[in-house]
Amino acid sequence: MTEEEFHELYAHSVTRLVGQLYLMTGDVHEAQDVVQEAFVRAWGRRSRLLRDAGPEAWVRTVAWRLAVSRWRRRGRAAEAWRRHGSGLRDSVPAPDAGSVALVAALRTLSERQRRVAVLHYVCDLSVEQVAAETGLATGTVKTHLSRARAALAPHLTEEQHGV
Repeated sequence: MTEEEFHELYAHSVTRLVGQLYLMTGDVHEAQDVVQEAFVRAWGRRSRLLRDAGPEAWVRTVAWRLAVSRWRRRGRAAEAWRRHGSGLRDSVPAPDAGSVALVAALRTLSERQRRVAVLHYVCDLSVEQVAAETGLATGTVKTHLSRARAALAPHLTEEQHGV
């Protein structure tokens, strides 16, 4: 991938990827950070990122793995803060009530169900593409999608049931 192609990939996908990771993580700042870090890593291997090989999927996967890694590292610190009653965390409100409801509903899902649901319904990936990106069998992806829909249904209004 040439430098120009990389810049084009970034320009056309950074906003979409941040939105997707926001829905997966529930934290817009975290989403911005991991997507930027994933693009930095992609820049270093841009000569191997072929347009036909799905560079956006590669960046999304790396960003997701970075987010998971950060969660694991911060897990103990967050638990200590909760135990000591200092719930001081900066939170950024979603742009509208529908986004807030969607993120809150997605947080009720397991990590795997949330990721599968966002990849399928928000990123518009087919079941097969979700399976390839997550390393899950297609049957497992279908099961997670079914369970995610059932779990999300009571949390969303009619207008939001598009997920």
